[in-house]
Amino acid sequence: MRKLIIALTALSVLGGASAPAVAKTDPQSDLNEFRQYFYKKFPGVKLQEFGDGIYAIDKVRRDEWQLMEEFPSYEDGVNRGRKLFEKYDIGSCFKNGGKGIKQHYPYFDKQSGSVRTLEGDLMACLKRKNVDLKAEKLRFFKGNFAAIAAYMAYTSRGEKQNVVVPDDERALDVYEKGKQFFYAKRGQLNMSCADCHVYNSGMMARGNLLSPGLGQTSHFPVWRRKWAGGDETGVKGFGTIQRRYSGCNKQVRALPMNAYNSGKYKTETQHPTYVALEYFHTYMSNGIRLNGPAIRQ
Repeated sequence: MRKLIIALTALSVLGGASAPAVAKTDPQSDLNEFRQYFYKKFPGVKLQEFGDGIYAIDKVRRDEWQLMEEFPSYEDGVNRGRKLFEKYDIGSCFKNGGKGIKQHYPYFDKQSGSVRTLEGDLMACLKRKNVDLKAEKLRFFKGNFAAIAAYMAYTSRGEKQNVVVPDDERALDVYEKGKQFFYAKRGQLNMSCADCHVYNSGMMARGNLLSPGLGQTSHFPVWRRKWAGGDETGVKGFGTIQRRYSGCNKQVRALPMNAYNSGKYKTETQHPTYVALEYFHTYMSNGIRLNGPAIRQ
């Protein structure tokens, strides 16, 4: 852990001075600038290739990843997710039977004035059907719950991310909050999302290659050996993007913004800041084809 702290602190010093100035909210301009930054940083890498994360920028790792994808560890977990999807009749809660829809998430709901995520709608569906979350081991962000989300992502493979930020003050406000969080430094290490995944993407931190922010949302939920803990073909290795956000916050020694109620963790809610971050983060990868779930380091 001490080595990781030293590495991340060094990266913060190298990359922190480049943070963009706050300007009027203009999502399309943000998207164009975001893409151009990465095109310049990684010349020769095409837009769709950024969906492969670190495997788009490192040939050796890409070769290893392609071998893993021949018999992917997430395969049995996706199958488990499909069975649970059918068991709870999840499709009845969504358009198109819940299949091939992930590319439109997160989306702004005009009626409620809020941004909705796929996992948020999935949890709402389970609650409407009175599923016993504790008995069924359905906890936000991981395990069986993430396996269902992974199956839904699998049915959307090949679809281009198409997140819409309408000209509505409420939607723009959520987008701007997500953008500000992405670029804001936090924690004892004084790091931002952008420090690792924009300014220092492609660099190493304690043996880990830092992935480009462009394309990151295309492959979630992900399956990580670190999360699996030896369960190489089950659901323990699955995690949603908000689980990853929480982990990143811990790494920079910031308080993870999980959902709390009177000090007790609630399994059926999301923190609004993470929802805003996901809205901005996913919009930045519009146009990139979904390829989740995927294996990641």
